[in-house]
Amino acid sequence: MKLTNMFFKTFRENPANAEINSHKLLVRAGFIKQMGNGIFMYLPMGLRVLEKLKKIIREEMNRAGAIELQMPILLPQEVYANRLNTFGNTMYKLKDSTGKDFCLGPTHEEPFTYLVKENIKSYKQLPVTLYQIQNKYRDEIRARFGLQRAKEFIMKDAYSFDTSYEGLDVSFDKMKDAYNAVFKRLGFDFVAVEADNGVMGGSGSTEFMVKADIGEDEIIVCDCGYGANTEKAECNFIPVDNSNVTRNKMEMVKTPSVKTIEELVEFLNLKSENFVKAVVYSTDKGVVLALCRGDREIEEVKLQNTVGAINIEMATAEQIESIGSVAGFVGAVGLKNVTVVADNDIKNMVNFVIGANKTDYHYINANLEDIHVDIFADIKSARAGDVCPRCGGIVKTVRGIEVGHIFKLGTRYTEALDCKYLDENGKEQYMIMGCYGIGVSRTLSALVEQNCDDKGMCLPECVAPYKLDIVIANKKDETQNALANEIYSKVIGSDDEVLLDDRNESFGVKLKDAELIGVPYILIVGKGAQDGKVELIERKSGNRTEMTVEEFIKNYK
Repeated sequence: MKLTNMFFKTFRENPANAEINSHKLLVRAGFIKQMGNGIFMYLPMGLRVLEKLKKIIREEMNRAGAIELQMPILLPQEVYANRLNTFGNTMYKLKDSTGKDFCLGPTHEEPFTYLVKENIKSYKQLPVTLYQIQNKYRDEIRARFGLQRAKEFIMKDAYSFDTSYEGLDVSFDKMKDAYNAVFKRLGFDFVAVEADNGVMGGSGSTEFMVKADIGEDEIIVCDCGYGANTEKAECNFIPVDNSNVTRNKMEMVKTPSVKTIEELVEFLNLKSENFVKAVVYSTDKGVVLALCRGDREIEEVKLQNTVGAINIEMATAEQIESIGSVAGFVGAVGLKNVTVVADNDIKNMVNFVIGANKTDYHYINANLEDIHVDIFADIKSARAGDVCPRCGGIVKTVRGIEVGHIFKLGTRYTEALDCKYLDENGKEQYMIMGCYGIGVSRTLSALVEQNCDDKGMCLPECVAPYKLDIVIANKKDETQNALANEIYSKVIGSDDEVLLDDRNESFGVKLKDAELIGVPYILIVGKGAQDGKVELIERKSGNRTEMTVEEFIKNYK
């Protein structure tokens, strides 16, 4: 493609609302243009990268035996009847001219399940895995970071249907291998980690995280290969024998205007691990009081899963009063109408400090027998320095961008939608489902985050908009023009992977643009053209090599 024929424009200044490199560079390079908060158009250069990314995903999905189709974006709301409340305000809802309720698909478990229900009746037709690459819509309240968190985004979603959980394990592993292959082909530094199922439900899930400082997710990893999102990361509980420790008598002490752990540490001159932190939540399962050691934090997703709640939020002052306590001084002593969940660490604590449910008062020397706990569970957030639950080593934390997530759904959707098959004995059974998603547009953003420098993008050859950019240093020089066009005609081939910058711009502008758009190789046709010589720049390393035109054409692939 000759750049004079391309719909193309670059920008030297970063967009005002861009916070991360990928957002800045994709806009500046003319790959995307923002149309509204969380809404983007893909311009020709960006679309080429996007299509190459899709091609890689398709190849690996097809290799794994998945079959592609296309679902509608506009769907009747009744399709999602079983979980409309779960989506809440994130679902785009609208009415047609007859008043019928429709929505823009945020995810497609139900449509795929309906399709399979109508078309597959026998165990002989299973297993099957279907997929699509399509736009999704969610009204993200915090749309930000460009393509990282958008209201309209592109996703590859696949759904497997099996006759057994053993079959689901096989389908799940095939998709896991396919995802690993995709992200390896893209050259990512990534990690597959255990994750929480969230609103998707099911029995297990794995996230694929691209390591990046700007990642919204914190990941717990160990050298042994263990990895988990902090929402899922297990915290080892190692019981301590405190049988020989003297239990003091619990005593109420005045702590005027002292509410936080930090304030209590200073006021009572004790270490934070001697305190029990108490946090009250409002859930659809009722009011819940969560307890953890004073130097740790409650992981709300773990707590939510422990009590089986769908919604969870901080309790109001009125709700705290309704259980017999007061904000800032809550303790698990003498409360009513509340479920108390304590982290396992509390079992090891003796003579600790806890709120007295009375303004300006705490209990000191409290022990397990003094408090009420309904459930002991792992509900604290994992952190660097914890013991690995797999090998006993020490874990560390990294930040990551979630680019893929695969789930074992089981029968959650097939039971709800009555999706059955006839087994070998002619008996109806529910199909066993898996769900597998890749955020395609987010993956494009993550590629830029891991492949950029102060000059622009350094994209892998497999997804770069073009493999080679031939830059004519001086458009007015007839020798340079002729030589550049000769090289272009000999190497362009049928795949159109060569860009010829034949614009009437200065050499500096052309070189900056070539570096910005991330092509792997830049060929400078400049003063050396008189002697039949050119200069090849490898974008990522910056290495420059002078060679004859014949040498370049011979070695170009």
